Amino acid sequence: MEFSIKSDMPGSLHTDCVAIGVLAGEKKPVLTGMGKALDKAAHGAIQAILDKGDFSGKTGSCQFLYNLPGIPCERVLLFGLGKAEEATNGSFIKAIRAAVKAIAKTGAKEAAIALEGDSDLPARIRLATLTAADELAGKSRTTQKEKTATLKKLAFWHGSDKKRDRDAEEKALREGEAIAAGVKAARTLGDLPANQCTPVYLASAAEKLAKSYKMRCEILDEKAIRAEGMRALLAVAQGSRQPPRFIVLEYQGNPQKGKKSAAKKPLALIGKGITFDSGGISLKPPAGMDEMKFDMCGAASVLGVMEAAARLELPLHLVALIPTCENMPGGSATRPGDVVTTLSGQTVEILNTDAEGRLILCDALAYAKQFEPAAIIDVATLTGACAIALGRIPHGLFANDDALAAALLAAGKAIEDKAWRLPLWEEYQEGLESQFADLANVGGREGGAVTAACFLSRFVDKKTPWAHLDIAGTAWKTGREKGATGRPVALLCQYLLSLAEPAT
Repeated sequence: MEFSIKSDMPGSLHTDCVAIGVLAGEKKPVLTGMGKALDKAAHGAIQAILDKGDFSGKTGSCQFLYNLPGIPCERVLLFGLGKAEEATNGSFIKAIRAAVKAIAKTGAKEAAIALEGDSDLPARIRLATLTAADELAGKSRTTQKEKTATLKKLAFWHGSDKKRDRDAEEKALREGEAIAAGVKAARTLGDLPANQCTPVYLASAAEKLAKSYKMRCEILDEKAIRAEGMRALLAVAQGSRQPPRFIVLEYQGNPQKGKKSAAKKPLALIGKGITFDSGGISLKPPAGMDEMKFDMCGAASVLGVMEAAARLELPLHLVALIPTCENMPGGSATRPGDVVTTLSGQTVEILNTDAEGRLILCDALAYAKQFEPAAIIDVATLTGACAIALGRIPHGLFANDDALAAALLAAGKAIEDKAWRLPLWEEYQEGLESQFADLANVGGREGGAVTAACFLSRFVDKKTPWAHLDIAGTAWKTGREKGATGRPVALLCQYLLSLAEPAT
C-alpha cells in the first residue's frame, strides 16, 4: 500500500474515490471544512443530498455518491464522524476504518480521504495511516487462496487553502507506516499455528529482522541457556520436544545516517514467547485451547516494535530479550510441587505449571541486568485474571515507577492503544509465600493479575524503572474476528517516539 498527502483543490482531485467526513448535527448532518470545499466545487449537490435526511453522520456510517457535477472523481464517499462534542481518537479511528473498508469493497485502485485539523493534523495523519494499513492488512492465513486488495494508493487530502507544515505531515505519515509495519509483523507471527511458529522459527524471524536492519542478534540454544543458569525457562520447556531459545536483539540507531544513539544505557523490552501453552501437567480445558498459539504475542509485539524503530531510524538504544519455548505435558514435564532455581538465585515452588509465563520472564528480567538498562518494559499474555478484570479494551499496566507508568499511559491514549494501571501494593506479596522455596509461582485466584506482576517484581532491581504490560485480554480477538491484534506495538512505538522527540 502506498500512502501520500494531497493538497489539490477539489475540482482537480483526480482519483477513483474521495471520502469526506460528515458530522452528526442536532437537526441534520453538517459538512466539515473539506466537505464544504468539495460541495462548493459540486455546486451544492452534496448539501442537497444531506438535506434530504438520508445520511445521519453517525460514527462509522457510510454512503456513496456517484458522478457529482464539478468533481472529477467517479465516487464520493460520505463517512460519519459522529457529534463534534463527542469526538475522540477512538471515534476518529472507527470512522476512518469504516471509510477504508467501504472503499476497499468497491474495487477502487486509489482513493483520497479528507482530514481536518490544524495543530493536530500530523497526529491525525499518523492515526489514519496506522488505521488504514491495519484495516487493509486483513488476516494472516495459511492458504494458497489469498484475496488481493485492489486498493493500492491512499492519500490523505487537506486542500491547499491553508498553510501547513508539510514536513511534520510527511513525518507523521512515515511514522504511521512504520508503526503499521510493526503491527502487521506482530499479527503475522501471532496468527501462525504452533506447528509452524516454534521457538526455533521465532529465533529465525529475529535473525532475519536483525539482518534486514543491521541489528546485533544472539540466539542462545538449550545448552547456552543451561550454561547461563536460566533453569526456570528450562523447567517450562522440558516437557516439549521443541527446544527452547533465548533471543537477544540489540538496536543502536543508524550510525550510517548519523542517527546513532548517544545513550549508553538501553531500554530493555522483554516479550513472553510461549509458542504454545497447553498448561503443562496443570492441563488447560480443551475449549479455546487452539488460541494458546497466541501465547507468544508478547514476543511478537516486541519484534514488531524493533522493526518499527529500525524503519524510523530512531536515535535510541534498545535491547529486546525474548525467552521462547512450548509448555507441554509429558513424562519429562515439570510437576506441581517442583522447586527450581532461577537465574537470579531465588528458588521458586511451581504450584501450577500453567503459570509458566512468569517463570520464563523472571529469568529474562534477571538476564537484563547485565545491560544496566535505563528502564525495562516486559510484555506478556500473562493472566486470564487481567482479561476478567479489564476486558479486552485496555492492557493491564503495572509499574514500580510513576514517571514510566505515566508516559506509557499517555502514549496509549495518544495512539488509541489504551492501558490501565493496576496496583503493586506490598500486601499482595504475601500470597506468594512458600514453605519450600523463596516464593511460589502463584498466589491464589484473588487478584491473579496483581500477584503475577508481584512475582515479576521480585526479579527487578528496585532502582531500575520497570513496567509490565499484561496483554492477555488484548493480544488477540476471539469468535468470528479471531486473530492476533498486534497490540501493544502502537503504544510502545508512540512511547519510543516520545523518548526520541519529547514534543511528539
